[in-house]
Amino acid sequence: MADGKPADLGTRVVSAVVMVAVAGIALMLGGWVWTAFVVAVALAALWEWNGLAKAFAGSGPSEVAWLFFGVLYIGIAALGMIQLREFYLPIFFAAGFILPIIAVDVGAYFAGRAIGGPKIAPKISPSKTWAGLLGGIFGATLVYILISLNWADARFVTRIGSFGWHTVFGALALGAVVAVIAQAGDFFESWMKRRAGVKDSGTLIPGHGGVLDRVDGMIAVFFVLTLTRNLL
Repeated sequence: MADGKPADLGTRVVSAVVMVAVAGIALMLGGWVWTAFVVAVALAALWEWNGLAKAFAGSGPSEVAWLFFGVLYIGIAALGMIQLREFYLPIFFAAGFILPIIAVDVGAYFAGRAIGGPKIAPKISPSKTWAGLLGGIFGATLVYILISLNWADARFVTRIGSFGWHTVFGALALGAVVAVIAQAGDFFESWMKRRAGVKDSGTLIPGHGGVLDRVDGMIAVFFVLTLTRNLL
């Protein structure tokens, strides 16, 4: 995820449309199709993760340790995406778990470009601003508010209603948590790329870089969600 100006907006838009279409079809079909899609994305992200680790690990044991952590980090997130899809209809899963993370990206991008201001960690990710983070929080919060207005009695809400996010304050709190975790995942991947001395994690997606570049925030959120979902 990024706040910065895209190098080729046309290419990025076309690639984004294709990615959304493929992911949407897999999500709607569910079952083995969704599982295969998530596994494919996870393996691509892990391949790029390993490539970054090789560039800065410095030794065999260190490289193995990074690979092991990558398997746990990405694998747990992927497992959560597969398991949670089984509990919800596609529209609830997309609205409750995917759209808020996308909204963080979109909100951070537009707020970062429109407002600018102080950087969060310029040595790690020069384009990320505090305004972008606030924009990301606003984006995720807006999604949760819209969900609560439209599906107040849905199973999606009642399963996690004890958190109270169906109130405005709850939506803001959850939006902030999701935004911070997503941005933390983005910063972590940016730190890895900076240590590896590369701009992108890969070149698989035209105009977007690598797979890991696109799903870094998603992985972070689902990793935390998978570890803590039994507490909600």
